[in-house]
Amino acid sequence: MQDWIVPAVAGVLALVALVLSVALVRTRARTDRALERSRAETAALRDQLAALERRVGQPTVAPEASFVITDLGHEQARAEEPAPKVESALFADLVLRETVVKAASLAHGVRRALDPETRHRIRFEMKREVKRARKQRKADTREARREWAARQRADLGEEGSAA
Repeated sequence: MQDWIVPAVAGVLALVALVLSVALVRTRARTDRALERSRAETAALRDQLAALERRVGQPTVAPEASFVITDLGHEQARAEEPAPKVESALFADLVLRETVVKAASLAHGVRRALDPETRHRIRFEMKREVKRARKQRKADTREARREWAARQRADLGEEGSAA
């Protein structure tokens, strides 16, 4: 009675697979062309850099600065200076303040995220994005069907002219 459903579903699946494989091949070719262009540009830039280095000569070493920003690497200076001691009351105060600030900022963020206006705005944007994606999928499907039909017509035209 409804024996046509299985071949129809198989045909639709084959069509989808064909469209996806064509899109994949085109994307792969486009990516390969872009990769070749970028490799050519990289080679040209390397050649330019080599020419500039030859023209300028050896890079000069910057003169040693008369001031030191950090004492990194001077272990002697660190060993002589004892680390400042932080009292337990001050340490507890610092930790408590940091914890309170983090908790307050988290509470503010949660309160703002749960605000009805924010939830409504998110829901609206999600609906709009779903509609946009649906329209784009429909347009892509129509375009794929047109291309497939054109390819089928071209194949039929070639077979008819050869006979």
